[in-house]
Amino acid sequence: MSETYARPRFGQPREPQKKADRGSRLVDLLDFAAASHVRSVAFLVLCGFLLFLPGFFSIPPIDRDEARFAQATKQMVESGDFVDIRFQDDVRYKKPVGIYWMQAAAVETASALGLPRAQVRIWVYRVPSLIGALGAVLLTYWAALAFVTRRGAILAALIIASSVLLNVEARLAKTDAMLLLTVVAAMGALARAYMSWQRGDDDPHPPWSWPVIFWTALAGGILIKGPLILMFVGLTILTLAFLDRSAAWLSRLRPVWGLIWLLILVLPWFVAIFWRAGDAFFADSIGGDMLSKLAAQESHGMPPGLYLLLFWLTFWPGAPLAAMAAPAVWRARREPGAQFLLAWLIPSWIVFEVVLTKLPHYVLPLYPAIAILTVGALERRVLSRSWLTSGAAWWFVIPALASLAAVVGAVTVMRQPVFLAWPFMAVALIFGLFAWWLYDDNRAERSLLNAVVAALFLAFAVYGVVVPALTPLFPSAEVARALRNVVCVGPKAAAAGFHEPSLVFMTGTSTLLTDGSGAADFLAQGSCRFALIEQKAERSFAQRAEAIGLRYDVATRIEGYNISQGRAISIAIFRSEGTE
Repeated sequence: MSETYARPRFGQPREPQKKADRGSRLVDLLDFAAASHVRSVAFLVLCGFLLFLPGFFSIPPIDRDEARFAQATKQMVESGDFVDIRFQDDVRYKKPVGIYWMQAAAVETASALGLPRAQVRIWVYRVPSLIGALGAVLLTYWAALAFVTRRGAILAALIIASSVLLNVEARLAKTDAMLLLTVVAAMGALARAYMSWQRGDDDPHPPWSWPVIFWTALAGGILIKGPLILMFVGLTILTLAFLDRSAAWLSRLRPVWGLIWLLILVLPWFVAIFWRAGDAFFADSIGGDMLSKLAAQESHGMPPGLYLLLFWLTFWPGAPLAAMAAPAVWRARREPGAQFLLAWLIPSWIVFEVVLTKLPHYVLPLYPAIAILTVGALERRVLSRSWLTSGAAWWFVIPALASLAAVVGAVTVMRQPVFLAWPFMAVALIFGLFAWWLYDDNRAERSLLNAVVAALFLAFAVYGVVVPALTPLFPSAEVARALRNVVCVGPKAAAAGFHEPSLVFMTGTSTLLTDGSGAADFLAQGSCRFALIEQKAERSFAQRAEAIGLRYDVATRIEGYNISQGRAISIAIFRSEGTE
């Protein structure tokens, strides 16, 4: 194999070796893509779209975080106030404004292009997450070039693109895919500064591109999710400074000018929100959200080790190969490249394991480091030949379990097996089986490519077919559809017993969230009004309606499942008498 891009790499230097599996079409495709940067980028963009778009447009709003973000953005667009962040009348100060601005820009652009009802199409709000996921894949490729060949950088980017966790986040209108983009951008620039120092480059005028990317990415990360990006970067720098007994390389990032640029980017909105809300934003975001995660916030408290356990699912299909690479990576831990990547990975991972509040997406910004380390071992043919190789079976096990779960779930929820997904599941199983059976140290690359194809077809089956078909899991969408079919103009709604954010997003900001008694009073105030009453609130609704002499009709009843509360629900839509 000829070297395509001369870079220092974390392992011991080796002579290029002849590629294995010359006749594999997947390997030939990788050869074609690795011939130039333009081809590499085009190939990764194509793969990203194929992986991320199934279900992107058809999956309804997911409770609760996605719907909360989308509704807050929707209110920004409706009100024209792009400083304050609100969900109905309540302030929403857990996260800074960055993602809301991006989503608002997507909505305004879609509206300007003539998209009907752009403000209630959830996929429009997901566009920043799609851009963030694609950008993170491309930036993983760019960051990896500091450590591995162009071919290896493509493989690292494919591992990230096909990972289960990023595939989920690319389809959710929230912060994490875009945060990943900013973290990888900052780490890629940081890596170049560190590796040039390790090489002894004494250029009196190091490039300005590194500090511009680094400080801009920090500013973007702060505006998207507060100081979290500073933890990833800060722990990496502190670890390297401790190991090397020096942090002189940081001067290559021009910290004085960089800090000034960072403040120019982030201070205007923070000043504006302080002017508007005083210290309420900082109290809620830092005290109420960030510091509360040190305890078990929102019933998400779990013991240490959870992320390591979830890693085998959330990092699939890269997880089996990462396990096989781990011994070689540890042996090379004092090589500059491995040292940097481990400094990116280990300290922050330990923090997340120690903190009581645990959600799977918290460790997503650490996954590119694992992907690059894995590919570094793969390129050197130093993957483990021990019992760890039995993990190759995981490439087949996950498609098998996912297919079984999808079919059982569809039969349970819909009373039908969703036959349209079966061909995609079958192809995913075949490629997963190939990845497993063909694996050995000399054919790891081919196995990985087969596993990525398995992930692609699994995405088509699960996200593209099965999840959108599970309509009972999305009762808000069914309620909104029923209200769109009414005859009267400008229907107003009140909800009792079912107060999920997706309902507000789908039925309108003015939707009143109340109890059964309040819904009856609401219905009595005029025509073209609808009460959305969950079964547990029907008794209080009926009692109040009888007390005030309210005459009403049942428009329809929707059976569904509240995934946030984990229980079946039944929502009756009542209308005031004479309303159609």
